[in-house]
Amino acid sequence: MPYRATLRQPSTQHAFSLIFRHPVRIDEVTGRKGKRVHQGLGTRDRAEAEALRVQMDALLADDQFHTASARKLAADRFDQRVVEIFYHQLASESLDFAAFRDQVIPLPSSDVDGYRRVLLLGTTGAGKTTLLRQLIGSDPSSDRFPSTSAAKTTIADTEIVFAEGPFHAVVTFAPRDEVRDHVEECVSAAILAAYRGERDVEVMRRLLSHGEQRYRFNYVLGNGPLADPPRSSDDETDDEDSDESAAVVPRTLEVELQRTNKVLNRALKVVQEIAGRRGEALRAELDASGEEDLRVVDELFEDQLDSLVREEEGFHEVVDELMEEIEERFSDLEPGTVAKTKQGWPIHWQWQSNDREGFLRVVKKFSGNQAPMFGSLLTPLVNGIRVRGAFRPRWSDGEMPKLVLIDGEGLGHVPTSTATLNAKVTKRVAEVDAVVLVDNAEQPMQAGSVAAIRTLVYTGSVRKLILAFTHFDGVRGDNLPNPSDREQHVVGSVENLIVSIGDEIGPQAERMLRSRVDESRYFLGGIDRLLDRRKSKRTIAQLHGLLAAIETVVDRVATGKARPVYDRMNLVLAIREAAQAFHESWLIMLGLKANPGRQKEHWTRVKALSRRLATGMADEYDTLRPVADLHISLQKNIRALLERPVEWSLGQPETAEAGQFMEDFATLISARIREVALRRVKAERNPDWVRAYAEQGYGSSFRRAELIAHDIYERAAPVPDVAPSVDRNRFLHEVVETFEAAAKEVVVRLI
Repeated sequence: MPYRATLRQPSTQHAFSLIFRHPVRIDEVTGRKGKRVHQGLGTRDRAEAEALRVQMDALLADDQFHTASARKLAADRFDQRVVEIFYHQLASESLDFAAFRDQVIPLPSSDVDGYRRVLLLGTTGAGKTTLLRQLIGSDPSSDRFPSTSAAKTTIADTEIVFAEGPFHAVVTFAPRDEVRDHVEECVSAAILAAYRGERDVEVMRRLLSHGEQRYRFNYVLGNGPLADPPRSSDDETDDEDSDESAAVVPRTLEVELQRTNKVLNRALKVVQEIAGRRGEALRAELDASGEEDLRVVDELFEDQLDSLVREEEGFHEVVDELMEEIEERFSDLEPGTVAKTKQGWPIHWQWQSNDREGFLRVVKKFSGNQAPMFGSLLTPLVNGIRVRGAFRPRWSDGEMPKLVLIDGEGLGHVPTSTATLNAKVTKRVAEVDAVVLVDNAEQPMQAGSVAAIRTLVYTGSVRKLILAFTHFDGVRGDNLPNPSDREQHVVGSVENLIVSIGDEIGPQAERMLRSRVDESRYFLGGIDRLLDRRKSKRTIAQLHGLLAAIETVVDRVATGKARPVYDRMNLVLAIREAAQAFHESWLIMLGLKANPGRQKEHWTRVKALSRRLATGMADEYDTLRPVADLHISLQKNIRALLERPVEWSLGQPETAEAGQFMEDFATLISARIREVALRRVKAERNPDWVRAYAEQGYGSSFRRAELIAHDIYERAAPVPDVAPSVDRNRFLHEVVETFEAAAKEVVVRLI
């Protein structure tokens, strides 16, 4: 019996939407066909919507249209909206949001335009966005742009182009499916909180704020009817001051939140009802009575939570209503123009103005984090914001620098020394001219910053490194009588890392890193406020030095004609060691191997990772980054190989010349290895990730871990061995061929 579509329109203010089970797309929870689809039609006319529903029923009933290749045939018969909804994600597809931003505001380059593209990196709360404010001349009291916070606020990159002329902004938004997936996870988390008997206010918090802290839907929907009146909180404050105090709640927002709070109240009741009923059913099913039995019920309930609640129509109704409230926030994006999909979901918004103050006030709707404005902000839904305008430092009388500043998500406070940068940041590093690593001078360098430096070394980008130590005015001690002593004290925290790099990679890498640390380090104090040219001379001088370092960072040593020669056997050994290290790390994280120094990851985090790779939503979850881990493990060992050629052809080069060549070669290899890791771990293993996520029932967390370790990772990156196999040979040959392709480009021999 074919699936049938139904119409939904919660109110006359909303457009109609279609709900149906897809005959081909896989439901990641069950691992079977029949994924539930809910998409807007972009019309409020009932007759038009009904006609589209009838067309969808016809398409669902005829299996000749149920392949991606039949899309053109379907387009000749059905309305384009129906076709787009049915074939969405039926074949691999992705939107290039950077390309959308490029169409509106192209990024100038260093080669053609003389600009420097600069990526700011740093742990959350270190002050990188505060530094960005200083560089663009943003007043921390009145402008408050970009917003700062000691916690994660957004997944978006903020790109700022310095240029004369009107202020111009373009904002791109996360896809609807991605937003809905996160809403579903929030509803699941709220049901679990209700099942555990947590207070209503905590259940509501789980409903509105994703555990990963990237999607904080309370920014969009408000804190709910149980929240206290808006005020500053420890979770939403600036590094040094609060971004919240300047906002005033508009009357229109109060009215809108009254409607939203009714939706949230209904959601709370449904969540609690589902949690109570499902919990009782499980207790009865397992005949749980003693304390140990109840623990079994708890584990089983949590483990099956996604599967259980997605069988509930009430679950889907809650998600539908929350998504409708979120979409309603896009209904008024004036001033500016917005481009939307045919179903009404926004792709990008743009606007320009000559009024700097008014421009920044409008743009903060997409980047702000002020608590009084919760319920109207679109910040969590933004995946990129690019601004072009006459920005310049207030403390400089010189010409406007030719800069593109890129401020991304903070590196996070990662507790382990084995942290890996996510693949997106690693790719950004390869695209920019300079990387300003912002670190807090008052504390030892955090694991996230250490990981950033290691990544720069492994990928051949250490020459781009510039260190900016913030909070330098807070470095005090009886043994630190003058600024020079304080500087040496701060830099001392990097010394162990430099020595470690030399031990694991080689002396050439150590020399290059030490040179960058010695030549390009800057110490900044009091940058959370406007700098007085008389009282802040030292910090202003340091900022001028930082700008000069950015300007000259593209300078490089000529490499000459000498070329290294490498032994193919050494490359095979490097690949083997990289694969072993990758598996060793993940066996510990999956709980399949004990290690006193590291804890296994909680099974809920592993399940969340499998969901993202099963749905194609992402290739990581929080700090769980298999694609990035494999890329960096391979790149680290290949970088160590580059340090040790068997000989040099056409003469031995100077030390600086050899170092520059190895940097260039490592950069060339890194981009290719990243693509290999992405394809082998994510794209080629997608059906296995679906199976891993679909595991349910008692013991499923162990089965999921086994499946990931053996069916996914062992096939994606098998350890080369004397015993040949199709997977081992293919992986080994693929990495070797990748190395050879890069070597051929720079005339390097592999013997």
